[in-house]
Amino acid sequence: MGVGLRTRLSLSVSGASKIKALRDIFFKVLLYVRGLLAMMFGCNCFFWNRVTDLSSPPEPKPFSLPAPIPIWPEGGSFACGKISLGELEVIKITSFELIWGSNLIQDNKGVAFYKPVGIPDGFYCLGHYCQPNSQPLRGFVLVAREVDTHLSETAHACDPDQSPALQEPLDYALIWSSDYGSKENNGGCCYVWLPQPPEGYKPMGYLVTDKPDKPELDQVRCVRADLTDKCEIYRLLLGTSSKLPNYPFRVWDTRPSRRGMLGRGVPVGTFLCGSYWDAGEELNIACLKNLSHTLPAMPNIDQIHALIHHYGPTVFFHPEEVFLPSSVPWFFKNGARLFRAGFLDGEAIDASGSNLPAGGKNDGEFWIDLPGDDRRESVKHGNLESAKLYVHVKPALGGTFTDIAMWVFCPFNGPVTLKVGLVNIALSKMGQHVGDWEHITLRICNFTGELWSIYFSQHSGGEWVNAYDLEYIEGNKAVVYSSKSGHASYPHPGIYLQGSSKLGIGVRNDCALSNLYVDSSIRYQLVAAEYLGDEVVTEPFWLQFMREWGPTLIYDSRTELDKIIKNLPVLIRYSVESMFDKLPVELYGEEGPTGPKEKNNWVGDERS
Repeated sequence: MGVGLRTRLSLSVSGASKIKALRDIFFKVLLYVRGLLAMMFGCNCFFWNRVTDLSSPPEPKPFSLPAPIPIWPEGGSFACGKISLGELEVIKITSFELIWGSNLIQDNKGVAFYKPVGIPDGFYCLGHYCQPNSQPLRGFVLVAREVDTHLSETAHACDPDQSPALQEPLDYALIWSSDYGSKENNGGCCYVWLPQPPEGYKPMGYLVTDKPDKPELDQVRCVRADLTDKCEIYRLLLGTSSKLPNYPFRVWDTRPSRRGMLGRGVPVGTFLCGSYWDAGEELNIACLKNLSHTLPAMPNIDQIHALIHHYGPTVFFHPEEVFLPSSVPWFFKNGARLFRAGFLDGEAIDASGSNLPAGGKNDGEFWIDLPGDDRRESVKHGNLESAKLYVHVKPALGGTFTDIAMWVFCPFNGPVTLKVGLVNIALSKMGQHVGDWEHITLRICNFTGELWSIYFSQHSGGEWVNAYDLEYIEGNKAVVYSSKSGHASYPHPGIYLQGSSKLGIGVRNDCALSNLYVDSSIRYQLVAAEYLGDEVVTEPFWLQFMREWGPTLIYDSRTELDKIIKNLPVLIRYSVESMFDKLPVELYGEEGPTGPKEKNNWVGDERS
C-alpha cells in the first residue's frame, strides 16, 4: 500500500538505550498499523488517540489539598456551595465524566474533554471542561439556575415581559472534529459543538461528543446577554496542526476581560477552541457577570482570619541573605527619614507614619531614605524578629474568589549577581535600592473556602501557580522562597534566571530553604479589606503614602557591564550584549519602589 517502516538499531547501545529504542519501535509500529487501518476503513483519527489506547497517558487523578478544609466561622454565603449573581444562582461542579482524550504521539502532548456530572435538579449545564493530560484533574464548570425574580436584588420588577435568564440553543455548529467532518460513526473520534443562541443570548461554552450526531438541545443553556461579560484568551492548552496542515486545532483557557477588585466577570470554567484566533477578536463565548451589589459570598472578618491561620504560607529567605525584612514601624523608629524636593535635610518619621503626606500621586515631591548617621548600614539589614506580612483582602473574578495579597517590606534591596555560562559575577551596585515591597497572593475559592492558587511576584511580573504545584510545610500552608538580595518569590528552591535560560545568561535569583523565615499564618497584619466597609479594617497611616520608599540615583552600570562583555569569548559576546540590552532599566540605577497602594495590582488583577 505504499507505506513502509524502516528502523535501525545499533548493536552497541546500552540497556537503557535498548529499552528506549524498543519503545520507539513499538510506537512506530503502532502508527504504521493505524495508518493501514485508516486507509482500509476510512477512519482519519491518525494522530489523535482515545485515552484507552496504549499510547495514551492514564486518566489524571483528582487533586485534593494535603489536609482537610476546616469548618469556617459562620456568616454570609462564604463556602456555602452556592453563589448568587443576581438573577442567576450558580454552583461549582468538580465531578466529571471523560468524553474523549487525545495524545499527540509525536510530541507527547494532549488534552482531555469532560462533561460535568452530578448536576443538581433545577440547575443547567453551561458548557464542558477541558484540561491538559499532564496535570491532575482539578478544574470546575459552573452550572446555573434562574432565581425567583421576587428574591433577586437585580430583578426587573417593573418589566413583566423580561426574557428568561436561561434559554436552550436553537441549534449547534460543528467547530471541529478529529475525523475532519466525516459522517461515519467511528466511535473513537471527537466532535466539538458551539451552541447557536437565540437572539439576545450568548453561549458560555462548547459541548463535546464522541459521535457525529448533534447533542440534544436541552443539554445546555445559553445566558441572556445582559447577564454576561466579555472574556479573553488566557493560556493555550493545546496547539497543534492535524494531519491536514491547513486545518490546525487549538484549545485555550479563558478568563474575564475585566478583572481585579472592581471587575464583575465570572469565569464559567469552560474552554475556547478553533483553528485560529486573531488578537483583539471578540470571542464567540462569554463569561457570566455578577450583578449582586453586596457580593454575599465574600468572607467576613472572622473568616478572613481563619483563612490566613489555615493557609498562611511560610516565606523562607536564602541562608546567605543579608538584606532581611522588617516591620514598617521598626524601619521608621530606627531612623528612616522623609525628604522633600528642594530641601537637603530629611524629617524623622513617626513610628505609625502619621506625619507622612497622604494621598495624591507619585509626583517626585517626597521620598523616604535610610538614616544618614551610623545606623544606616544596620538598618539596611532589616530586623527579622519584627517582620510581618501586611494583608490586603479583595474580591476576585466577580466575587467568586477572594484574593489575599500579602506584602513583605525590606529596608534594602541588594545588588544582583550575573550568571554568564559557568561564571558568576557579583556586581557592586547594579540592582540595589532603598526600600523593597514584594508580595504573594492567595486565591481562595468562595464556593468552598479552598486554596486554589498562589501568585508569586517576581520583580516587574510574576506567575500564578496552581495548588497542586506548590510545596507544603504544614497542613495546607504552602512554602514561598524569597530570592537572595532581590526578594522575588518562587514556589520551589533553585536558581531562576532573569534573562536567557537557554544561553545560561542573566541575573541570578537564588532560592533555598533556611532558618530565616516568616510564618505569615501568625505574623501578619490586616491592613485593608475595602469591601467590608470603612470601619471594619483600619488602614495604617503609612499605607496612604503614595510616593517612593527610596531615593532615585542614576549611575553608569552600563560601563561595568561593557567591561564584562569585553572579557568574554567572541563567540558568545554578541548574545550576551543582546541579552543585557533587554534587562529592565531599573537595574541601571537606584529608584525606591512605591508602596502597595500605588501598585496597579492593588485594585487590578495580578500581572500574568
